[in-house]
Amino acid sequence: MNKMAANVNSSQASNRNNLLAQDGKGQPTENNRTSGLDNYGIIGLQRQIMKEQDEDLLQLEETVASTKHIALTVNEELDLHSRLLDELDQATDGTNAHLKNVQRRLAILSKRASSGCSLVCLLLMLLAIVILVLVIWALIKFL
Repeated sequence: MNKMAANVNSSQASNRNNLLAQDGKGQPTENNRTSGLDNYGIIGLQRQIMKEQDEDLLQLEETVASTKHIALTVNEELDLHSRLLDELDQATDGTNAHLKNVQRRLAILSKRASSGCSLVCLLLMLLAIVILVLVIWALIKFL
């Protein structure tokens, strides 16, 4: 952690020296942008640099605003999807409960069918069909 702080401090000092065009001993030095300029030229250069920085800051502000709008839109989408997933979870729980109920009923029906109740029902239905056929035959023959 101390190493990182030392690196940041030395980097900041280096950047400060570069910005102030100093050689580290407190003495200003000329660079390729300031050489051959008088005081008015340096002031003009400073104004130009400040204007460029202002333009860069405006572009950065637009980028940050655009990023903010994108982040807000993504957040709204995430909220929507979260609500949809919650609704789907509730619907799935309801369907699961209904399915368990149907499976329970099928198990009861299966037990009853295997116990012979269905055979008696089948014989009764067969007898009812035979009686219906005889009644229909008798109606057709006697009418």
